[in-house]
Amino acid sequence: MRPTRSLRLRVGVGLAAGMAAIAIPLTSTNAFAADPPGAGWVPIGAEAYPSKAACEATELQYAHEAGYNEVWCDDSKRIMPIYYR
Repeated sequence: MRPTRSLRLRVGVGLAAGMAAIAIPLTSTNAFAADPPGAGWVPIGAEAYPSKAACEATELQYAHEAGYNEVWCDDSKRIMPIYYR
């Protein structure tokens, strides 16, 4: 014969599971950064580059000179809009 659990234990376990089910979605956040032009990105201009990598490598030195730390080039257009952050 299997021993029965007390009502107090069952209620405690049920409440703990319920609180965890509510707390986990409320405390989770997205783990990715937003692409420009939001999230602090500043439009700087636009220029034609052979690739996104070439654009960002070239523009990074100019971004540092201007006091910025990041560069994002929009390669969806031939003349790429450039953003600094």
